[in-house]
Amino acid sequence: MLNLIGQSKRCSVARAGGKRSIEPSGNTGSAVTRAALVAGAVAALREEGFAGASAREIARRADCQQSLIFYHFGSVAKLHLAALDAVSDARNARYRAMVDESESIGDLVRAARAVFDEDLDQGHVTVLVEMIAAAQFTPELRPEVAARIRPWRTFAADSVREALAGSPAARLLPPEELAHAIVALYLGLEMLAGLEGERKPALALFDRAGKIASLLDIFKRKKKA
Repeated sequence: MLNLIGQSKRCSVARAGGKRSIEPSGNTGSAVTRAALVAGAVAALREEGFAGASAREIARRADCQQSLIFYHFGSVAKLHLAALDAVSDARNARYRAMVDESESIGDLVRAARAVFDEDLDQGHVTVLVEMIAAAQFTPELRPEVAARIRPWRTFAADSVREALAGSPAARLLPPEELAHAIVALYLGLEMLAGLEGERKPALALFDRAGKIASLLDIFKRKKKA
């Protein structure tokens, strides 16, 4: 996404000294403009929050006319959702790669800890948190944001199901229920860490979970033996 922010400068100059106001859809310039607007929306949500991610602020960051937001997306709300989709797609690829590399429950917890650190450093979850908060008082956003969270619960459930296979905990921890708890806990930890400016309590919780995961891995190995 950082590369897209750099590309936003290409939005400008349809005429000398001016910014691009209207461009034909479906061409390369149109795709670059859309990418720059999405990048601008991501940055605005991350740094200014939902209230500050206005059409004017996004257009300023993308170096485009505000009218292009409505030309390409129809509304600011749809651009906000496109920004959430962009962040979700990028993080989904990263999460899946880390899960695929995990060979034990302990590996899975360590991967989650690493991702948590990355998300705090780069502000990825901030975009989701801002959109969730906005959905509380913007009814039309509520089903859209909820629909974008459901795949994360499915992903978490699949990961948990695979990780617990062959473990005594598999019968005690239904994957769907545990996945719901994991997503809710993860978001809550991100929100508290951002609010307090302190991530040590959350990391300590991951470390504690890692110790429990190590015990479950031992039971798994003994059962296989």
